[in-house]
Amino acid sequence: MGRRDMTVRVGVIGAGIMGADHVRTIQRFVSGASVTMIADVDLDRAKGAAHAAPEAVTTRDWAEVIEGRDVDAVIVASHDTTHAELTLASVAAGKPVMCEKPLAPTGTECERIVQAEDDALAAAPAAPLVSVGFMRRFDPGYREMKAAIDAGVCGVPLMIHCFSRGVRSVPGATTEFSVTNSAVHEFDVVPWLLGQPVVSVSWHAPGVSAVANGQQDPQLMLLHTADGVLTTVESLLNARYGYDIRCEVIGDRGSVALSHGGHIVVDSERTRAHTYPADWRLRFADAYRLELQEWIDAIHEGRAATLASARDGMAAGIVADAVIASMKDGGRTVTVPAGADGAARDDRW
Repeated sequence: MGRRDMTVRVGVIGAGIMGADHVRTIQRFVSGASVTMIADVDLDRAKGAAHAAPEAVTTRDWAEVIEGRDVDAVIVASHDTTHAELTLASVAAGKPVMCEKPLAPTGTECERIVQAEDDALAAAPAAPLVSVGFMRRFDPGYREMKAAIDAGVCGVPLMIHCFSRGVRSVPGATTEFSVTNSAVHEFDVVPWLLGQPVVSVSWHAPGVSAVANGQQDPQLMLLHTADGVLTTVESLLNARYGYDIRCEVIGDRGSVALSHGGHIVVDSERTRAHTYPADWRLRFADAYRLELQEWIDAIHEGRAATLASARDGMAAGIVADAVIASMKDGGRTVTVPAGADGAARDDRW
């Protein structure tokens, strides 16, 4: 757009938990933007999200958002299986789009998006159109951790331990879905922290949680990056006690770890207790706000946003494909295809 005195009119597709949260965040905390249209297959849900944006038009038809004259940019927060179609439609319309993670459930779909964006920019050179909502890149804790690694605080990184625990998985979640929808965060943040691509993976299964509803939960994944660092990724979506994200980088001269993600510590009756958020929205509220503000600022300034790019999303998607291949083949080590390291070659790193 190029003018800071103008407001970026945002259309949101998908008014579930994440879409509705993006509507609230933009309206309350992001300058230079306003939500003007909200689409959801459940019109009542779209209207519910519009309580935070009373001027927004609601619809069941996502095409009305992408084609709308009163929409300058699009957020895709619908079901993962729709991400590729809606992102491709936004690119075809020439509108900046922030797609919630994953960019798509498979690497092949992600590659189609990257190619479509490349073709669009070759025909009409401009700032990149596609951004991906890997919000951990904007979390103050993760950013401090990356700065410490880059400064050599822990020496040369040797190993990373990540775990992601939730209260309960969403209804109908499958083992594969927990990889493409949840563990995919680690498939992005580990290469981002190290500046190195994932080159091989393996998947492992312990016992099954009694409340896992048919999916394998927990799961353990091993990632090797090109620099030889080994990362363990634990995914436990039915931990029940709270939403808990941790990461520790171990180097040859020390370690760097995220502090406890809760908000208070209670000392009472000879007991110390931590509190945990119920889900990701409270834990990463600052990250979502900062991510959305950067996306809007980049649109105003006509430049590339520092959010994850389409190539970053593709790299994470290809790693997820490799993890699922290992899952279906007894946990064997799977080599990540060459060319999946577009994120690591990004000069913003």
